[in-house]
Amino acid sequence: MDFSSRNIETGFQHLCESVFVGLCQIVGTSVQVAIRRETKNIREVMERQVANDDDTIEILNGSLKEGFKLRGSDLDHMFWPNDHRVIWGTSESEYYCTENKTLILSESSESPPGYTLLRLLTPTSLIEVQSACIQTNGIFYISSSLFRQQAQTNLFLGSTTHGPGESGDLIGVAEYDIAWCFAGDVWPPTASSWTNRCHAWPEREVVNDIVRNGCHFVPIGHPLGLHEHEEWRISFCVAEHKLVYSMNHCQFLTYGLLKIFLKEVIDKQSEETNKLLSSYHMKTVIFWVIQQNAVPLWCPNNLLVGFWVCFKVLIKWVNEGICPNFFIPQNNLFLTKVHGSAQRSLFLQLHGLYEKGLACLLLSPSIRSYMNEVLYNPRLSVCTDECRMHSECKYDVELFNEIYRNVSQTPTNLDHCIRYLRTIGQMLQKPLTQYQVLQLQNITAIIFRNTAFTLHNIYGNTGLNKQMFIAERMSCHMLKLACKFGCISDMMYIAMYYYKTFRHREALYITEMIKVKLAQPGLMYRAHVDTYRYTETLGGQSLSTKMRQAFTYDISLNNYGCFITELTTEQGFALQNRMAALNIPIFVALHFLEFLCYRHIDTTLAQTALEELIVLIHHDQGLYVDILFRDISWEILGICQQMTGNHQSALFSFQRSLTQYPWHKIQNATRMRIQDLHNS
Repeated sequence: MDFSSRNIETGFQHLCESVFVGLCQIVGTSVQVAIRRETKNIREVMERQVANDDDTIEILNGSLKEGFKLRGSDLDHMFWPNDHRVIWGTSESEYYCTENKTLILSESSESPPGYTLLRLLTPTSLIEVQSACIQTNGIFYISSSLFRQQAQTNLFLGSTTHGPGESGDLIGVAEYDIAWCFAGDVWPPTASSWTNRCHAWPEREVVNDIVRNGCHFVPIGHPLGLHEHEEWRISFCVAEHKLVYSMNHCQFLTYGLLKIFLKEVIDKQSEETNKLLSSYHMKTVIFWVIQQNAVPLWCPNNLLVGFWVCFKVLIKWVNEGICPNFFIPQNNLFLTKVHGSAQRSLFLQLHGLYEKGLACLLLSPSIRSYMNEVLYNPRLSVCTDECRMHSECKYDVELFNEIYRNVSQTPTNLDHCIRYLRTIGQMLQKPLTQYQVLQLQNITAIIFRNTAFTLHNIYGNTGLNKQMFIAERMSCHMLKLACKFGCISDMMYIAMYYYKTFRHREALYITEMIKVKLAQPGLMYRAHVDTYRYTETLGGQSLSTKMRQAFTYDISLNNYGCFITELTTEQGFALQNRMAALNIPIFVALHFLEFLCYRHIDTTLAQTALEELIVLIHHDQGLYVDILFRDISWEILGICQQMTGNHQSALFSFQRSLTQYPWHKIQNATRMRIQDLHNS
């Protein structure tokens, strides 16, 4: 190799490394990706283990579940009834107790590859399933189109039918997709060839885990099938998550680069073709490329080689009009979209990008700057050490916020609380990462505080002194333990408990302690933190210590229990609308509780607390009052103003609550309070 070729090779490696560093900034380092995945997974494992037969199982789907946090990433959720199972043959029915499981038989002989009909074998109690059944020759089939209509939740404002579920936009915060489906415990026979194909990737342990977890069935038929409105699509979403998790970080970043390239370059070519390809096609491409060992080495200084191989495979598929599903290759993912003149136009556009070589990546605004650094300075040495890419504080922000974003524990009664605690004990016996341990600590704090209030709601007014004394002692003990496991905002639940038990001065003592902690210079609230002060104060401390001393989040009131009597109306209406919790900004909750307590002690100080609440809600720019929590924040302000007799201001606040995004589904409670004001 002569000197010039060596320079070219070195320059190319530096270019790959620079893009690798850029993707770590955009997509995340391996540590950040691990944090996102592990905190989400521990939540789902927990919910699955405590679920009853008649509960609904929920999992996060899509790019967020895979570990991405790209701008514009959708919130994809899948739901299925835990007491319904799809089987592939009647012989499988012997493994189920039909007293508590509804069995559904998959019949795929008349459907295109990857699709099937679902035949109801045993009775169901679900209205959505009953209403979706159609009878053919005395056999009941579940119509996918009817089920999709029946299962539409309209959970958020402006939901529209999209694909197998519903989708919408959360006022610019994020787009979401919700799909109801059915689960099958057995791997589809139509995908049996996939297991024999897995020689080098994924490893046999991953393959076995995927097969053990079966598949799902989402309510959408094949547009060219004989039974489009009755057919269901076989979904391998759980298997795909496990495959993405089995990628090394360079492979994962290449997948991320493909997604970015699709959104920022391919989709910008023309309006005719910008809807033909999707992120799912990019995922399918990289699955095939990895499994066929088309790239000999996936590492930072070879990253663009992997991208280019995937891009060439994509062009080949578009030219042929065939994109084989990774699990069922006979299922051509291009069949209904990429054909005719649109296919030809797309191929010409992709080929035009191909002729530019890797320079086509310069068309991506996200990647361009990282490439230009090396192109303008070929001798630039790039450090790919991930540990040096982000500060300790940035990793902590990611971890703590992921932990608190992935809490959904809303036990409905005391037995449910006990089931959670038993499950936590069992999970602590298993091998866990430090992030999973911290997440379990947080979940433990949540269950302790829910149990404490549940005990009080059961025994607090029985009139039986011994039971009341025992319940009181246990509740206080659990709330104090919750503070040891959780963060600063967990102290608020002690203050709420003292207020609920008429110990107003004790409650105010706690709120004063909280105010001191919230005023400290190193406080981390959501993503807001003074990095220098935080590192100076807590650098090098354990994660548990940092979370307990410097992190705070919003207050979550489980709507199945009473935490603050003044909010029971809102909790009741929210629960009717399937909202399991009220989420109140920590600073709103703090002023609210101070106002409630001071009303019994000092009316002047009560007015001061109210004025602080007014200033906060009227003038906040999204720093302390999240845009999705403004409905409950204005509601709380109105309640306080109504309690002081200022009905005109209360009316204004309630009306403002109605104009906010209805995240908590409390509009009926607000209208009832407005009616009460008019009546008075």
